[in-house]
Amino acid sequence: MRAVWLTEFGGPEVLVAADTPDPEPGPGQVLVDVAFANITFVETQFRASGFGPFAAEPPLIPGNGVGGTVTSVGPGVDPGLVGRRVVSATGGSGGYAERVAVDAAGFLDVPQNLALDDAVALLADGRTAILLARAVDLRREDRVLVEAAAGGVGSLLVQLARAAGATVIAAVGGPRKAVVARGLGADVVVDYREPDWADRTRSAVETVDVVFDGVGGVIGRTAFRLLDRGGRMVSYGLASGEWADVPAAEAASRAVSLVRASASPEELRSYAATALAEAAAGRLRPLIGQRFALERAADAHAAIEARATIGKTLLAVR
Repeated sequence: MRAVWLTEFGGPEVLVAADTPDPEPGPGQVLVDVAFANITFVETQFRASGFGPFAAEPPLIPGNGVGGTVTSVGPGVDPGLVGRRVVSATGGSGGYAERVAVDAAGFLDVPQNLALDDAVALLADGRTAILLARAVDLRREDRVLVEAAAGGVGSLLVQLARAAGATVIAAVGGPRKAVVARGLGADVVVDYREPDWADRTRSAVETVDVVFDGVGGVIGRTAFRLLDRGGRMVSYGLASGEWADVPAAEAASRAVSLVRASASPEELRSYAATALAEAAAGRLRPLIGQRFALERAADAHAAIEARATIGKTLLAVR
C-alpha cells in the first residue's frame, strides 16, 4: 500500500509518501480500506516539533482519524463486520495510509444517508464542538463570539449556537472567510486581522456572554475583554501559537467563568456519534474546504500552517 511517513520532525517536506507493507489486523482489530483521512492543526504541530497528545518518535505514519470500509477482521472479531462503512480514531498514528488496522470496539458506523467524507470531517471536530457547546451551557439569547468561525470546529460552533437560539458573532481572519461565516448564518461577522474588530463587536452587541476561543494569544485576550460580567469562556485552540492565558484573578473580579472542557473516552465517543446523527438528520453540516490526494499530505500541512484553508482539510485516499 501507499502511506505517508513522518521521517523526522520539521517542515512539511518531512512528510514523504512511500510503498509500505499492508498492516495485519491483530486480536480485536479490523482492517479498514481508507477512503478519507482526517488532518488536524495539532498534527501539523506534532510534525513540526513533536508537540501534541501522543508521545512518539519518527519514523512513523501520522494520522489519527480515518473513514472507509472494513475489509477483514482479526482473531476474535465478528466477520460480519466486513463491508461496514466506519470512521475511527487510530490511536495517534497510521491514518495517512491506504489501509489501517483499528480496534473493533472503537469505530463508529457511518449512518446510511451520510457521506463518508462528511463523517470523517465530523469525527474529531464534531465531538469537539459538541463538547464545547455543552461545557458552556449554551442558552437562548446568549451573545456568542466564535473565533476562527470559518474553521472546522468554529463552523460547527456557529451552527450549534444558532440552533440554541443565540446571537452569533463570527470572528474570522480575512474577507474570504467572512463570506463563509455569513453563509453559515452568523448574525455579525468581524475580521480579527483588522485593528478595530473589538470595537465593531461592541457596536453590534455591546458585550458577549460566551467566547469560544480557538485562536488564543492576543485575539483570545481581546475576546475575553468583550465578555459581560458573569460570562463564560472556553479555550480549545491556539492557532496563534499560544494560549490566551487569561489571568484567573481578572476573570474572578468580573465573575467570568473560564470553562475547562473535558470528557471521558466514552463521552467523547458519544459526542462523535451525536455529531454523525445530527449531520445525517440535516441539522449539522461539516464544512470541508479542501481535499488533497494522499501523496500531497505535505501540501495539506503547508496550507493549514499558512492559514490558507477554510473549514476541514481531508486527505482523499481513494
